[in-house]
Amino acid sequence: MSDPWDGPAGQATRSRSARVPGQRAAEPDGPPPPGGRAAARAAARSHGGTRGRRGRPVGRGKRVLKIFAIGLSTVIVVTAGAGWWFYEHLNGNIHSVALDGKGGAEKADAFGRTPINILVMGSDGRTSAADCKLGGGCAKTGVQTGSNADVQMVVHVSADRSNATVMSIPRDTMAKVPACKDSESGQSTNGYYGQINSALQYGPACQVATVHQLTGIPIDHFVKLDFSGVVKMSDAVGGVDVCVSDDVYDTYSHLKLSKGAHTLKGVAALEFVRSRHGFGDGSDLGRTISQHIFLSSMIRKFKSAGTLTDPTAVYDLADAATKALTVDDGLGSVKKLISLASDVNKVPTKRMTFTTMQTAPDPNNKDRVVVGQGARTLFSTIANDQALTTGSGKKSAAAQATAKPTASAVPASRIAVTVENGTTVTGRASDIATALTDQGFSPETATANAPSPATTTTLTYGTGQKGEAQTAAKALGLSSSHLRQGTGTGLTLVIGSDWPSGSSYPGGSSSSAPADTQAAVSNAHASTADQAKTCAKVSPYKTVELNGVSMTPSQAYAAARKEPDSDA
Repeated sequence: MSDPWDGPAGQATRSRSARVPGQRAAEPDGPPPPGGRAAARAAARSHGGTRGRRGRPVGRGKRVLKIFAIGLSTVIVVTAGAGWWFYEHLNGNIHSVALDGKGGAEKADAFGRTPINILVMGSDGRTSAADCKLGGGCAKTGVQTGSNADVQMVVHVSADRSNATVMSIPRDTMAKVPACKDSESGQSTNGYYGQINSALQYGPACQVATVHQLTGIPIDHFVKLDFSGVVKMSDAVGGVDVCVSDDVYDTYSHLKLSKGAHTLKGVAALEFVRSRHGFGDGSDLGRTISQHIFLSSMIRKFKSAGTLTDPTAVYDLADAATKALTVDDGLGSVKKLISLASDVNKVPTKRMTFTTMQTAPDPNNKDRVVVGQGARTLFSTIANDQALTTGSGKKSAAAQATAKPTASAVPASRIAVTVENGTTVTGRASDIATALTDQGFSPETATANAPSPATTTTLTYGTGQKGEAQTAAKALGLSSSHLRQGTGTGLTLVIGSDWPSGSSYPGGSSSSAPADTQAAVSNAHASTADQAKTCAKVSPYKTVELNGVSMTPSQAYAAARKEPDSDA
């Protein structure tokens, strides 16, 4: 699919940040009152000079100290007032929306620490004049309502804050969108199967719920950024350094750069992160990789010496960030955002892994994709808080190679479980069956409704299958008290009302074998944020069009010599 544009992008104007104006001291309205030193001197002269002993003058040092004390008190009051104004101003910038538990809940590790999972969304909405100017497509419609999540990244920060994973989900992925209602617009859906980025039309919480349902990853928070937000953020950090492997001109996003390194600000930065036709194979898959390069560079800029020590730069960055973002209520204050930034800042760049969800062509539509081989394993590494790098920053070896053997000699891939729903909660059997297959159990795992309601969860196994039952129980956090030996064959799990939600039994100690981290990053275009010399690969295919002629982005660059470069 192409991105419709109706003209050149407008140039962003960077406005000066608001400052607290200084207050002038009150000045007298008229002439000074009678008396004072001049009057005293005149009176003395009229009496023929001073008589008697002169009063002791106030010491100069004491006067200086008094003036200094008053001045210092004034500075403290004004500074404190400015700080409070600054804090309240930033809080007032933030727009937050309730998530209402749509993304599930994280599980704490053995030390009571919990990981953080955030869905970062880039909106394609033209919901303001500024975004219409930047995004195009409003010539006939004007300012629009609604938007799609054309950028979706699950940002995972480990429980011990030692590592992080950023997984992009291509916008063209087909997925089930659950029943949702936007709390702000009131727009709702009963659920449908469609392109994953469309869920944002029913609110950010719906997009979170859709990603959670697709991946099984609990999503604690979300951050949404629009076109003008990218411009503001890139300006606030003084530009983002990127590199392109060849000359490139994407006639759709208007990105035009010569081969080599560039520092992109404002509209140029937006053109880079929006370019689908300039990189890779000209699809959204290539765009996710170039976005990872951009974000890695921005993270390095944040961490670099000086960026966060300049008060003006900090103010500009904070003001731009809070104005540019829509977040969930859990991040809806400056204090909470600072806490999140502090957690992210603890992770070294060499242990921040960027990946793209593995995909396969949609058999029903060549322009769409579905979840591909290896993606479920990648989802599991994130959901189970597994690092994709070692302490040295290198890709970790297959975790399952060192995993403890399970109670059964039969591998999980050969264990099928029939999961029956004995609760009143729709979809419980499907949720647990998916959790099992995500952990490598047989795809022949099936679902059904239990013959009658059940209050207690039980796992029944056939003769000689106790070991297999123990393997399944261990993966789900079930204790031995839930196991029953039956007279038939196979494993049947009945979900009772004591297990109404989640994929691990409440209070249990699920300890499934770690996912294979090599399989998790296979074909996922994995990279780490410390790779400063990585260049975005310009597409060698005829993905763009100039004057009605299809050509490669490099050919378009050569043919458009009079068109200024994006960073000119």
